[in-house]
Amino acid sequence: MGLNCGTRYGGTARYHRLHDHGKRRHGHRFSIQTMNPSAVSPTSTAPGMASRRPEKLRLGDVMVQQRLISQEQLKQALDLQRQNGKKIGRVLIESGLITEELLANGLARQLRIPFVNLKTFPFRAELVKLLPEAAARRFRALVLEDKGESLLVAVADPLDLFAFDQLTLLLKRNISMAAVPESQLALAFDRLYRRTEEISGLARALEKDLGDTVDFGELTASVGTEGAPVVRLLQSVFEDAIQMGASDVHIEPQETGLQIRVRVDGVLQTQTQADKRIGAPLAQRLKLMAGLDISEKRLPQDGRFSVRLRDITIDVRLSTLPTNYGESAVMRLLKQGAGMKRLDDIGMPPDMLKRFREVLGHSAGLVLVTGPTGSGKTTTLYAALAEINAAELKVITVEDPVEYRLPGLTQVQVNEKINLTFARVLRSCLRQDPDVILVGEMRDEETAEIGLRAAITGHLVLSTLHTRDAISTPFRLLDMGVPAFMVATSLQAVIAQRLLRLNCPDCIQPHQATPQEQMWLNSMTSSLESVKSMRSVGCSSCNGTGYAGRQGVYELLEMDAILTQAASHADPAAFMKLARDRMRGRTMAAHALELVRQGRTSLAEALRIGFDVDDADEDIPKG
Repeated sequence: MGLNCGTRYGGTARYHRLHDHGKRRHGHRFSIQTMNPSAVSPTSTAPGMASRRPEKLRLGDVMVQQRLISQEQLKQALDLQRQNGKKIGRVLIESGLITEELLANGLARQLRIPFVNLKTFPFRAELVKLLPEAAARRFRALVLEDKGESLLVAVADPLDLFAFDQLTLLLKRNISMAAVPESQLALAFDRLYRRTEEISGLARALEKDLGDTVDFGELTASVGTEGAPVVRLLQSVFEDAIQMGASDVHIEPQETGLQIRVRVDGVLQTQTQADKRIGAPLAQRLKLMAGLDISEKRLPQDGRFSVRLRDITIDVRLSTLPTNYGESAVMRLLKQGAGMKRLDDIGMPPDMLKRFREVLGHSAGLVLVTGPTGSGKTTTLYAALAEINAAELKVITVEDPVEYRLPGLTQVQVNEKINLTFARVLRSCLRQDPDVILVGEMRDEETAEIGLRAAITGHLVLSTLHTRDAISTPFRLLDMGVPAFMVATSLQAVIAQRLLRLNCPDCIQPHQATPQEQMWLNSMTSSLESVKSMRSVGCSSCNGTGYAGRQGVYELLEMDAILTQAASHADPAAFMKLARDRMRGRTMAAHALELVRQGRTSLAEALRIGFDVDDADEDIPKG
């Protein structure tokens, strides 16, 4: 946790308690916990006195006195500290002797200060902003409450004398402290210190620089200047998006202004609204960064570039689109070096995962992963590649762009500008003697046909396709113009998937189904089953959304001899009837319902990802 006492472990003076932390706080429902009076030292200052500067206190003695560790464990931790030079609090945590929560609770009891759970605390923005972000991160502190005579400040290290003095000077108020786990503070900083105000201020500065008319010649000459408002605005937009864990940034000109939004957990959130005049210089700067034609505003353009912020390198895929009110720009953010998931980590049901692994063990055939944009198809494909990648196999990927980098693979990035298309690279790949080929996306008839021919001729081909579900996938290939016999003889399996948001664990509570949700439940389950659903109501931990993180929901269609025969005759009705029988109870809807039963997601989210109530009764057998 990095606790110190202003110096290394070894201070000797007693700690003078702060003035009013021993007061009981009745009726507070948000996890400010006051301490047991038996834990209060008789040397505490009297209530009502001005807060005093704390003196040095040995953290190890506090932990022993609170019976969180023994003297022997403290001795072992001190020996480790001498070896690695880390602070004693961090040594205790890394040694597994205590947790951050126990450490913070122990300090709170000893010092007669509250312990605060920041995950559920109702922050007030005007109080948080009393302390600038740089100071908050430096001193690991957040302003929680204005108690009149003092400000209640959450700190990771209540024994840090220097931080106490500096916070008092910065806030120009008496302060009283509350102990919190440091990991909760780090998460709270990212949630609370959004850059929306900074972005709005930079947007207004850019409006003033532009005046009533835009001189694009002068703008082009100045875009390389790091101090230019347009550059600072884009930097703030990217920093805020990364801080929020956004996957996309949307810059959208509207009739009355410019809208900047970010997509977090699959849902768009507004960053700021600005004057629509700044849309053109923003789009122009982005096109320059991506090496696009800044003079062409009538046609869509695609490009890519990289930015480095906070020691993180982000690959940005830029797409521009001409609209009635200017060019719309959408950027997909891909973090370099992000940990790639394994098949065991993507959330696929165990029985389906076992069958999928058996399919990946085939030496030839086509395996497709389907779903809309942003549904995690590439993550699933790369998890599959990581599973089968071995020294004895030649694996080639053809992508636009290369999103993950795996050792041992030959990876090719498509470049439409020089006619390096999927089809052209795929034809060349076949002359490279591959065992496994990954095609980023089957976009057209030529690419699909080459991929299927490769599957027929002894290669395992993995690719993605945009379809609603697994059952409709063969007919999408036929609709693209691929001969029916090729689809029937080469297609081995289809995985369809969506990303479903998970309930926030910090504000979850029982939920009464709405009439629409109950209708879906009735169609999915037997009349004897009662499903208890949960839903998170929203808290500071999840930014009021009620959701934290996402997980895939899946369905797997394996082609057998009967399905192959039906597909070869291109008879949709017969094929769909047979396929539904094979997949009964193992669809995306069934997977989503299981997550609802487990309390991991809400009924509203299961419905949001697109399950039709009218079709649900064909997915699950009635009991």
